[in-house]
Amino acid sequence: MGGPCFRGSIDDALTENGWSQMDAVVGKEMINGMRIWDRIISSPLQRCSAFAHKLGQQHSLPVNLDTRFKEMHFGCWEGRTAAELMSTDEDALIQFWNDPLQNTPPEAEPLLEFNQRVLSAWADLLRDYQGERILLVTHGGVIRVLLCHAQQRPIKQLLEIEVKHAALKQLRIPE
Repeated sequence: MGGPCFRGSIDDALTENGWSQMDAVVGKEMINGMRIWDRIISSPLQRCSAFAHKLGQQHSLPVNLDTRFKEMHFGCWEGRTAAELMSTDEDALIQFWNDPLQNTPPEAEPLLEFNQRVLSAWADLLRDYQGERILLVTHGGVIRVLLCHAQQRPIKQLLEIEVKHAALKQLRIPE
């Protein structure tokens, strides 16, 4: 599979390029083979969980899956590209890009519900693993929600945050 499309709840495997990107980013973070994380938490979708399990095995790290860290479900837009939608549903796509809070794609998970789901998982992670260094293997939308929260930005601004494939973002939580 692969390619740019709305892939929220579609459970595609990582492509060879995806594996290479993930290995390259995480490889840079492993210092002389030393563990810098205590645990891995991952979305259960295989494009995240397969990598999380592989890394966990390689470095003897516990891996926990949490469904609340899955990507936003895009409803009728699942599997469709922006180019396709521009030819069939241009107004709805532009409205979503301009204000995702007020313009949910057809049959999709509303942004506020997605935000609440992710922040609930985040609060539990912070409580349950206090003091641990966690690698969270998840999706661009989830990362954007967490960055909006950490930066105290309104959730409607999440599409303004760029998150590239295999991006590694760090959030430090004060003790």
